[in-house]
Amino acid sequence: MSEPKLAINEYLKADSDYLRGTIKQGLSSQLTGAFSDGDQQLIKFHGFYQQDDRDLRLERKAQKLEPLYSFMLRARVAGGVCTPAQWLAVDRIASELTQSGSIRLTTRQTFQYHGIPKRNLKTLIQGLDRQALDSIAACGDVNRNVMCNPNPLQSRLHQQAYYWAKQLSDELLPHTQAYAEIWLDKELLVSNQDVNVEPVYGSTYLPRKFKMAVAVPPDNDVDVYTNDLGFIAVADNDRLVGFNLVAGGGMGTTHGDSRTYPRLADDFGFIEAEDTLAFAKAVMTVQRDWGNREDRKLSRLKYTIDKYGFDTFKAEVERRAGKAFTPAREVTLGDRGDRYGWVEGVDGQWHLTLFIEGGRIIDNDQAHLMTGMREIARCHQGDFRMTANQNIMIAGVASQDKPRIEQLARVHGLWRDELSLSRARSIACVALPTCPLAMAEAERYFPEFMDKIDGLQQAHGLAALPIVVRMTGCPNGCARPFAAEIGLVGKAPGRYNLYLGANFSGTRLNKLYQENIDETQILTIIDGLFAAYAANADANEGFGDFCVRSRVVNAVVDAARDFHHE
Repeated sequence: MSEPKLAINEYLKADSDYLRGTIKQGLSSQLTGAFSDGDQQLIKFHGFYQQDDRDLRLERKAQKLEPLYSFMLRARVAGGVCTPAQWLAVDRIASELTQSGSIRLTTRQTFQYHGIPKRNLKTLIQGLDRQALDSIAACGDVNRNVMCNPNPLQSRLHQQAYYWAKQLSDELLPHTQAYAEIWLDKELLVSNQDVNVEPVYGSTYLPRKFKMAVAVPPDNDVDVYTNDLGFIAVADNDRLVGFNLVAGGGMGTTHGDSRTYPRLADDFGFIEAEDTLAFAKAVMTVQRDWGNREDRKLSRLKYTIDKYGFDTFKAEVERRAGKAFTPAREVTLGDRGDRYGWVEGVDGQWHLTLFIEGGRIIDNDQAHLMTGMREIARCHQGDFRMTANQNIMIAGVASQDKPRIEQLARVHGLWRDELSLSRARSIACVALPTCPLAMAEAERYFPEFMDKIDGLQQAHGLAALPIVVRMTGCPNGCARPFAAEIGLVGKAPGRYNLYLGANFSGTRLNKLYQENIDETQILTIIDGLFAAYAANADANEGFGDFCVRSRVVNAVVDAARDFHHE
């Protein structure tokens, strides 16, 4: 019986000499702004993707020029926490080494740069390294940036939860020295043959990307159930005693392929805090050994659990961890939004959360967000915390420093008083012009779209009710659209699939309502639904819950069974 044919990426990883490939040679080539096809897959493990400006493709092709290649680099910042000094360096790098001249906050509590010429990559990575920042494992078939709820009200509990997010991030990094050799000019200390290079990952790493988050109830701003592996903090007063572990979430799907589906994580049970790393490694190694390496569309952990079954997967995790789960502790998850404006923590320090439209920090004619953040960083004594909703928190502000910070935020347009409750909870992916997967607009179009949603809510007397709205340019799910009460997923230029029926707290998926429709059709549908919601909703009933109760869509209880079928 012949061996199954693996996905091409598996051969690339196996032959890469632990992620080295020919990246160093490609970096030195002046003949093209691109890397080879194989190295384009390997550079993801180093934290960046090759892209080109799709707005200019046809023009450059007509001029017989290669596409305007550049790179998107994503940093690894566990829990989204960075210092003012680090922020100033991040700002300086954006201004000096990127064509976009901007910083983009992501839905995974980190930042990324767009428009980096190949010639600037090494200088940029070395600049991050000087500030104890890096991009290793920010992309690729490894554990990505670990998220953690900022939770300014429960400062002591947040500190303990953040400790474990940082431990998970650091302990589960790839061990290969390829990143240090290629980008930081470090010499190989020992040969690959003399060391167990990747004790968790092995020579071919994971079958697909892997995402983790740490949630601190009652907040679910990290959308913990959308992650491959989630840790929901369980506390005794302000002492973290352990976590409810959830596993098997993931947002990506493929248009027209009913084998693929988004999925929310399953509840596995409670673990003691000291067993966090053991269980994380157990889940990851089961996925490493059992995950699908033949078809990358079916390679995420969610498909592994569905293939082998919950009970079989759970038993294998317990065997590898050397511990058994105990029954999950009772917790309540609620709002997925951020707390805007000033909030006082239990330690007497103040925290200011600022709304950043689309996560894009840039100076333009409307506002000077980049300058404002730079000026705040120069006088701020606490830290910055990026949120999973693409926003920024100025954390740890002393009472006497509040007026200065607030003045800077207001003067530079960082403070928005007119923010609607729905816009405040809504996010969009980057999409066009740089993302190669995008089928439709998202970030550039989303503010205009939300203006119209706000108008419809006001027209129906719903302005005081928050509704989670999310938009992506493709079904890859970067902005977690399948967990939104209103989800828009790009299908073609100007056309989207409309999904409805997720709940406000993020513990139920939405479902396709109508496919491949334009803005006029979308707004007409939502207008009618808002009218019905305003007239017939039960007390305190969320919009997504109303859509399910009134049979606009059926509830998705089992993603594999329900997402594509009635």
